[in-house]
This record gives sequence, C-alpha cells and structure tokens, in this order.
Amino acid sequence: MRILVLGGTSFVGRAIVDDALRTGAEVTLFTRGRTGRDLFPAAARLIGDRDTGDYAALGTGRWDAVVDVSGYLPRHVGQAMDALGDRVGRYLFISSQAVYTRTGPGSDESTPRRAPVRDTEELSEDTYGPLKAACEDDVTARYGGRATIVRPGKVAGPHDPQSGLTYWVRRAARGGRVALPGRPEQPVQLVDSRDLARLVVRLLEDDRPGAFHAVGPAEPTTLAGLITTCAEVAGAQVEIVPVPADTAPPFFPLVHAEPLWPAQRRSPARARAAGLPATPLAVTAADVLAWDRARGEPPLGHGFSPEDEARLLARG
Repeated sequence: MRILVLGGTSFVGRAIVDDALRTGAEVTLFTRGRTGRDLFPAAARLIGDRDTGDYAALGTGRWDAVVDVSGYLPRHVGQAMDALGDRVGRYLFISSQAVYTRTGPGSDESTPRRAPVRDTEELSEDTYGPLKAACEDDVTARYGGRATIVRPGKVAGPHDPQSGLTYWVRRAARGGRVALPGRPEQPVQLVDSRDLARLVVRLLEDDRPGAFHAVGPAEPTTLAGLITTCAEVAGAQVEIVPVPADTAPPFFPLVHAEPLWPAQRRSPARARAAGLPATPLAVTAADVLAWDRARGEPPLGHGFSPEDEARLLARG
C-alpha cells in the first residue's frame, strides 16, 4: 500500500508512520522539513508548507491513501485536496472529539457536532472544534465513500509534546503527597498513540469509510486511578490530596470541570470493532516514564512545580 502522510514527524503522525512502515507500506511524508529529519529513512519525503499554501511537491505521484494529520483549517484541507485530486484513493482525516456538542456519557459517532466555522483561522478553545468540523465536511463532500474520519480523544504515549500524562507519570514517580486541583473521581479517557496509529492503518488496509472514535484505555479510569497506576509502574507510593481548583495554574494536565466530564466517556465500540487495540494504561504509563527519563526529564511548562506544590501542601 502506498500511503501519503501530511505531517508525520511529530507525535501522532510519527506513530502512524511507524506503524505503516512496520506493515510494509510504502510511505511518503509531506512536511516542511524542519523537524524529524533523521526519522524514517525508508520513507520518501516531499517538502511544502500548508500555512503558505505551498503544495507544489504534490503535483505528481499517486497514492492508495492519504492521512491528513496536520489539517486544522478548511484552507489546509481544501488546498491539499485540490493538489491531490483523484490521485489518491482514500482520504483519512485526523479530526478531534472537540467537534462535538456537550452530551451525556456513552455518546457515539452520531452525536451532534458543533456548527462548522469557516470565517476565521484563529485556533482557540472556541474555534478549534468547529474548524475541525468544517474540515470533516469538506473531506466528506469531496471524497464521499472514500473519506474516513478519525476523532481521537486525549492521546498519550512517548514523544507527547503536550505533557498531559507525562506530568502525572513524573509526579507520581516521586511519590508522597500529590496535590490534585480537581476531583479524584473525574473520569479520564486516554488513547495510546500506538493504538490510534494501528486503527488508522487498519482502516486504510480495510478501505473502511465513516467516522470512528479513538478513545481509551480499555477499562474506564479516573484521575485518582490514573495517578495510582502511574505510581505503581514507577514502584512508588502516593497519597492524593485534593486542593482547590483556583490554586492551580491554567490548563492543568488532564483536569476538567464537571460539565466537561461527559467528553471523557465516549464510546469506543465502533473503533474497537474496526481494529482499535486496547493497550493497558499501565503499559502506556511505563513507556512514557522510560521515554521521559531517557530524554532527561526536561521542563514541561505545565502543572505545579515541586516548590509550588510543596508550599501548597504545607498550607493544608
């Protein structure tokens, strides 16, 4: 199978390319050529820039499928489709759970989406989901039964640039009293990046259309359960200490207000039936811990610093 990946050297794209190459696929990467130059020597490389609309490198060539990892704006998707035309078989777009309206637990791929937005290119909490919804619509309108939409939840694993699980793995490994600026019973859904990649490649192999949730782990968990699992894989013991939410810096890793909890309870049934694996959370956490230590545990820029957490816990 010949697969074109728009992106492919960062976190999710990297996992997809790795999985595709393992299956023997012939992979071509379309990137700006600024990062990951030493990755995937077996893959062909085309250089372009989606922000400036430089798709000249896609003017020739044919592929059985394209995986669009780096499309965030309708312009990105529209220009890529214009450049590729009918020289690709299936167009698989990596979307997001952010396309959905807020609904109850167990929601599936038929859940109502937020209204698509096309009049801005500013990515924010308010526009990210609606822009992704517009991208979905454009892919489906252009390719019809040759369109596939994958909507990941929170993705975790080695090479994660957003540091959600990494923060808790690192913090739990230190052991002791752990400040949690949220409620221990908050549900959490994390999908291992390698499971997401396996689903994507399997959907291409099976030439399967439609939309699919990529959420995990297999067993439902909570913030307290996640922190405890992270401690166990590190051989540490922790005491979780809930602290007021207003003591935390903004965008605290994996912590959500209660109105957002249903978004952590999406149904993975359709994706599981299509081949989404279910890596245990303990395995994902252990692999993130090993990767983080191997890279020297650089500053994350999220969560409490050890000093701030110690001062907060001392007050209680």
